[in-house]
Amino acid sequence: MEQPLWTPSDTRVTSTRLWDFIQSVNHDYQLSINSYEELWQWSIDHAELFWSQVWSYTGIVSSWQSDVTLADGDRMPGARWFPEARLNFAENLLRWHDDHPAIVFCGEDGRRSELSHAELYQRVAALAVSLRRQGIKAGDTCAGFMPNVPETIIAMLATTSIGAIWSSCSPDFGINGVVDRFGQVKPKVLFTTDGYIYNGKRLDSLAKVAGIVREIDSIEQLVVIPFLDEEPDISAIDGAELLDNYSDPSVTEIDFEQLPFDHPLYVMYSSGTTGVPKCIVHSAGGTLIQHLKEQVLHTDIGRDDRFFYYTTCGWMMWNWMVSGLATGCTLVLFDGSPFAPKPAVLWDMAEQEKISVFGTSAKYLAALEKADVKPRDSHDLTALKAVLSTGSPLSHESFEYVYRDIKADLQLSSISGGTDIVSCFALGCPILPVWAGELQCRGLGMAVDIFDDEGRPLREEKGELVCTRPFPSMPIRFWNDPDGQRFHDAYFAQFDNIWAHGDYGEITQHGGVIIHGRSDAVLNPGGVRIGTAEIYRQVEKVEEVLESLCIGQPWQDDVRVVLFVRLREGITLDEALIKQIKTTIRANTTPRHVPAVIVQVADIPRTISGKIVELAVRQVVMGQSVKNKDALANPEALELYKDLPELQA
Repeated sequence: MEQPLWTPSDTRVTSTRLWDFIQSVNHDYQLSINSYEELWQWSIDHAELFWSQVWSYTGIVSSWQSDVTLADGDRMPGARWFPEARLNFAENLLRWHDDHPAIVFCGEDGRRSELSHAELYQRVAALAVSLRRQGIKAGDTCAGFMPNVPETIIAMLATTSIGAIWSSCSPDFGINGVVDRFGQVKPKVLFTTDGYIYNGKRLDSLAKVAGIVREIDSIEQLVVIPFLDEEPDISAIDGAELLDNYSDPSVTEIDFEQLPFDHPLYVMYSSGTTGVPKCIVHSAGGTLIQHLKEQVLHTDIGRDDRFFYYTTCGWMMWNWMVSGLATGCTLVLFDGSPFAPKPAVLWDMAEQEKISVFGTSAKYLAALEKADVKPRDSHDLTALKAVLSTGSPLSHESFEYVYRDIKADLQLSSISGGTDIVSCFALGCPILPVWAGELQCRGLGMAVDIFDDEGRPLREEKGELVCTRPFPSMPIRFWNDPDGQRFHDAYFAQFDNIWAHGDYGEITQHGGVIIHGRSDAVLNPGGVRIGTAEIYRQVEKVEEVLESLCIGQPWQDDVRVVLFVRLREGITLDEALIKQIKTTIRANTTPRHVPAVIVQVADIPRTISGKIVELAVRQVVMGQSVKNKDALANPEALELYKDLPELQA
């Protein structure tokens, strides 16, 4: 009989904030909730009471609390949360003013710096006043073309303290990719470093930034943070100023603008591989309360935690991570390659900084196992209590790898949601067991279900992941979408008044969730729907394969499965290896999952945030053009898929 990989001890369960939250709900509403399942059901049936309880339990700072929790609660989109409340996002992240470390920064080149909560507050105050003097006001936009350094957080907090909107891209984006994004939202101030370091290389940003400033005429001020050099030469860019010259350290207080709950906070971007990226606008209140719920209750983060997520500023996990400041914990930032100068570099940092919550991607964990890294044997990870993984589905094998080779006693949370909701639909739970291949639970207050094509709920069967009731972190709108039509078409066209997320998944017998891939990448050979993750999971077991990508190719009035594989150095795909891959897939799935064709490729194209792009590859294979290659980290890889003789009729 199948056993969970991890079960929290009774002592651990009763010491969690989630357990404490259950007691507070029971006390305040005279209930006797005794399990996560019962709490989740209550949070759906009594959403207004639940979100009001989260507000008070997490201590959200506001100048005016709302008597009304939800208005127009029957409308999706259109529901309004806490419509009378007034608050400021940055004020909530800067509520601590003591010497407790707020941010520790570690660079790939070995540099380390630290800021206390008090120092962070002062740095934000000095910058916020300069933005106000610049004329920045609520509703304006400021942007960051920044690596994952403390100054990115400082710039975001200074911007949002005024009620201005923050948007960011990582510096590995090309000029066109940045202009496609920032050119739509028209920032007045752009923050950048002079460059960044990745995989041992010093990479200049100023030449790119000069091009960006020329292309986007809304930019009134460029603020440069020295990173590669202490005194970078910025004379070639008109009006550029170094951060220390722009800020005013004599100002030590922040005037936090008090704004409605649904005031815009962030503009995030869709991946943009099928056209110009969609600009998704998220609210200050919705982002704050959702992140506090996920971090305090689902991840059990508090003041004593040291919280790390490997991310760039162009991925929503950066926005998710920085909200950890509102819990009073210490954020640990890393910028650089996770494998430079050696594969265990992040675990060296985890040991040194006593990281308690370690966040990463499924791709990283799979690569770590392939590199034969075993932190459990080589590192002291006593402080580590949770590992989080997202970006793509985490395979059963990676679940087992974490418990075998990283640490036996920890909460492994595969989490899933996305940029669209700047948060999660399904994630971890510190009081539930962990089952291989499953996300532990549906998020509290998130009415997540799996529907068939007719909109009927499914259990232990695959279908469309939906959310049937409003939630606070739903985007408020798309940018430049005055009638809301594009917003409606993106999420609400498939099922009336129901959010369809575009993920293909199932709800398991344990109440957990499995994501089988994106709905638009689902394979359909012989009319049978197959999630690409089902195939990737099997291929990952083959030692010779480093990574793979799968598409459905229209073929003789049907669809055939085509698998592309990137192999270890020096290995060539021969008949024996093809047979091994097919046998591995067939033995653990069905004959329909077995690829009709397997092709060796030198590289697999990915977005800058590391997600493989099945749709773009399918377009190339079918002879169509890919509209927006600037969204890709390695656009040249697409050339490898053109006119392949193996795929011709």
